[in-house]
Amino acid sequence: MNFSALFTTHRATIIQFLKFGTVGALGFVLDRSLYFFGRDALGCGAYGSAYFSFPFVVAFTWIGNRLFTFRGQSTGSIHEQAMKFFAVCAVGLVLNRGTFSALTYMLPLVRDYPTLGLLAGTGAGMFFNFFLSRRLVFR
Repeated sequence: MNFSALFTTHRATIIQFLKFGTVGALGFVLDRSLYFFGRDALGCGAYGSAYFSFPFVVAFTWIGNRLFTFRGQSTGSIHEQAMKFFAVCAVGLVLNRGTFSALTYMLPLVRDYPTLGLLAGTGAGMFFNFFLSRRLVFR
């Protein structure tokens, strides 16, 4: 396989995906921080804290992706775009938090180190969210 030709053909998409990943990495830091805040300060528990952070992270990543990843590629009203992004992320949440919940339930290591579950969930939802965001939200 010729990776140089593959990169050349899909250069814009690859760069966009790396930008999306950068915003996602920052969102992960926020997610992790809010998870522990919800668990330790608010007493939401492991699962409740995982869902507590969701709307904050979605708002943060929508703004980041609007301004950085998909700058100048948005159509429609800002409210419509935000609602579409939230809907895409809500579906991605099933993959993200489903992975987190399953791993937390099944693996003592993840129960002891929930960041591992949050990271696995983020990875599970990232590809889904990128492609739907690209096709449905920021087009």
